Amino acid sequence: MLKDRIELYKKIETERNSKLIVFVTGDKPGMETQISPDSHDLFVNHLDKFNLPEKITLYLYTRGGDTMAAWGLVNLLKQFCKDYEVIVPSKARSSGTLISLGADRIIMTKQATLGPIDPSLNSHLNPQNPTFPQNPQARVPVSVESIKGYFEYAKQELDIHDEAQLAQIFLGLSSQIHPIVIGNVFRSRQQILRLATSLLKKHFGTDEEKMNKAINFFCSDSGSHDYPISRREAREFGLNIETPNMEFYKVIKDIYDDIYNELDITNGFDPNVILGNNLKASYEVRRILIESIDCGTDVYISEGELIKNQHQIQMPNMAPIIQSSIQDNRKFEGWKHEDSSSIN
Repeated sequence: MLKDRIELYKKIETERNSKLIVFVTGDKPGMETQISPDSHDLFVNHLDKFNLPEKITLYLYTRGGDTMAAWGLVNLLKQFCKDYEVIVPSKARSSGTLISLGADRIIMTKQATLGPIDPSLNSHLNPQNPTFPQNPQARVPVSVESIKGYFEYAKQELDIHDEAQLAQIFLGLSSQIHPIVIGNVFRSRQQILRLATSLLKKHFGTDEEKMNKAINFFCSDSGSHDYPISRREAREFGLNIETPNMEFYKVIKDIYDDIYNELDITNGFDPNVILGNNLKASYEVRRILIESIDCGTDVYISEGELIKNQHQIQMPNMAPIIQSSIQDNRKFEGWKHEDSSSIN
């Protein structure tokens, strides 16, 4: 909870001579979250409390999310300060990397990683995540580079160039991934190139050759959407990367460990484990945090009740078979505000 981290936040504000805002989108298996447009107004509430400081520090942990939501946050932060920096304690992937590229500098721990910003889409039309069949809301992100690679494999490795065959390949793909998802992902490709160019200009100035090399790597040439970009590699590409000293690193790590435990990221959302031997059990999962000393915590929460339904199947000349299914009654899913005024 914020009260357990408040002194650590004060240390960062003193160390960086800035105002701190923390943004963590949790990746608890089965309850993964991403950057989305609904965070914008919540950020405004926190930033309004800062009273236009010279400098804002964003502490960021995320595996990515909506590209335009990330772009909107970058521009929003820049409206509220003259100097904007990002602390990456562990992961700032995909759209999180986009947010980081917009900063004047990126403070990365030795285990911190950025990632390619080739666009991925995560919507209710995406394929269900087969790892969590018990949670129909768990979806698989779809990357434009993965779809592009699928067709490149067909053309280059399988030597398929006939239009009719390629049409059949597309129909097969669209039977697994909704056509609207495919269209939206490709539409965002040119968009991400424009955004990357705009953000990276400040890092490279007039060195267009070096900037284009970085843009191509971050947008497509890394080979995988999951490719981890360490601070050393990011610095080699010309980004303004800062390494924290050991004392500052400990503060960053202590915050990360505390939030990681609060969101219980290690343990996946498994209805069977929650139910145990019971037929009914309630749950509450804290999934996203936006918090600051001045404005308290905005937390995205899922609350519900799991019910195990059992029925007996009788087959001829066989013992009865008991089959069970789990019903997830989601009672609340959304943001709640926890006021900082309650902190002593």
